[in-house]
Amino acid sequence: MDVQSHRYALQRRRAVQNDPLWKLRHALAGVGLALLVSVLIAALLGSALGDLLGGTYGWRAGMYSGLVLYVVIGAGVLFVKVAQHETRPVSAQRVGLWVASLWVWPLLLGLSKPKSAPAAPSASAGPAPRTPEAPAVSTTPPMPPGSEAPGAATSEAATASTASASPSGNDAPKATGAPPPPPPSL
Repeated sequence: MDVQSHRYALQRRRAVQNDPLWKLRHALAGVGLALLVSVLIAALLGSALGDLLGGTYGWRAGMYSGLVLYVVIGAGVLFVKVAQHETRPVSAQRVGLWVASLWVWPLLLGLSKPKSAPAAPSASAGPAPRTPEAPAVSTTPPMPPGSEAPGAATSEAATASTASASPSGNDAPKATGAPPPPPPSL
């Protein structure tokens, strides 16, 4: 084999490996064969049920159409749910599993876990994340001037020193812990 044909073979192999349909080949083959078998089963069931319920061609055709629609929708739903995880080669057992899944797909869909709802945190998962709390508001009534508690003079002196050091020369409002008033409405 010359170098040029070897390069071409390597490029072709890489292209096949990067092809998304190539990665889904097992699932496509499995669902295709299962759908073929299920359409034949739907024909037999549609004929038997149509004869049993109505006994006319219209009943048989209606039952067959309903069953084929049911199986085709099931094939689409199952392919979307399972295709990315199906990596085993196609075998008779795998096709049988796909056929059975096509007929009971609503049960399988109902048993699957919903992905959109996040799991509630459990008590054993550790402490719950803390949410930011509102600033603490003092519930102690204000003291009249001259009857201050010990240690209050130092905090008042610190507040007075920061107020006199404001750049505009105005007294800065004291922090009371209360929320600011709402803006005026227009």
